[in-house]
Amino acid sequence: MTHVDVAVVGGGVIGCMIAREVALRAAHASVLVLDKDAVGSGASRRSAGLHFPRGTSERVRRMSAYSQASYRALLDADPALPIHPVPLLVVSDRASADQVEAAYLDEAGLSRVDALPDWLPPLSPETAAWTGEGAQYADVGALARVLARSLRPGTTFREGVRVDSLERVGSGYELGLGTGERVTAGSVVLAPGPWLAAPAWRERLAVLDARVKKVVALHIEEPPAARDGVVVFHDEDAFLLPLHGQRRWLFSYTSQVWDVDPDRLTGSLSPSDLAEARDVLLRRAPRLADSARSGRVFCDAYSADREPVVRALDEEGRLVFAGCANGSGYRLAPAIAREAAQLLRTAVENLSDQGSHR
Repeated sequence: MTHVDVAVVGGGVIGCMIAREVALRAAHASVLVLDKDAVGSGASRRSAGLHFPRGTSERVRRMSAYSQASYRALLDADPALPIHPVPLLVVSDRASADQVEAAYLDEAGLSRVDALPDWLPPLSPETAAWTGEGAQYADVGALARVLARSLRPGTTFREGVRVDSLERVGSGYELGLGTGERVTAGSVVLAPGPWLAAPAWRERLAVLDARVKKVVALHIEEPPAARDGVVVFHDEDAFLLPLHGQRRWLFSYTSQVWDVDPDRLTGSLSPSDLAEARDVLLRRAPRLADSARSGRVFCDAYSADREPVVRALDEEGRLVFAGCANGSGYRLAPAIAREAAQLLRTAVENLSDQGSHR
């Protein structure tokens, strides 16, 4: 039977960030990352990967600031990472102006503008717009794989390995794997993305009051200009992201289809998906509406208060859940990882102390 100090269940960007955080805090800890598919192949692969410096609560604002600094440090250390800074433009109804200015961090440097690019409808007395800084997007699946590569060989990865059971054993946990292997771990972090209902942890996560919502983004087959950046439509909770390398735009909007199963979601756009998205585009960017004919469909876990959930599921803090990022898994992954590691602090500090005496 294999034993590890920390097992991370979920090999998306959040799981990989958690493994990285544990490794940084306790270099001698044995860490195992498990994923039922390939690293970065689930919600991370389908993510728009947009980060912008915004938060609707004090906690999320802190998380956003921490994550922004973390990504900046990663990119400074390795400019080849699949992270791409872009200009930021925010558009809202004038009645929402105070909300916009309260939500964005000082680092965004929002500045009012009185004109929009000529491919957007001109500003009216009822609308407002700002330019800002600090936005970037990533190929999130590729970034998860880069993180995994940087963690090897100190961290072990098991891909294509399902976790079928999770039981308390002594001072830790035993995981039964789909391969027939059993693994014991001193601590376990569950970072399953939208797979909240997996049998191994479904009952434990029932206390979270979380739901899984459909996420839709359309591909707009129009090439963005070199100067174009992300356009955030505040009131619709939607954005247009220029994918310069693909010579097209990605349009993400808020779907209201709830309680979907990630294993049953087809990944295909429905007529209602297109209709809802085009309705927003016709109001905010009508020139692009007819070019929105394809896209990507998946889902994410959402919390009741729309803040990420990072919490211990046992009294000792040896079983931790990290997720329910509400569609912002990439944007807040470094901060979620830090909070998860802090919950594991006692176990990680003990591992670090033990390592210093080896």
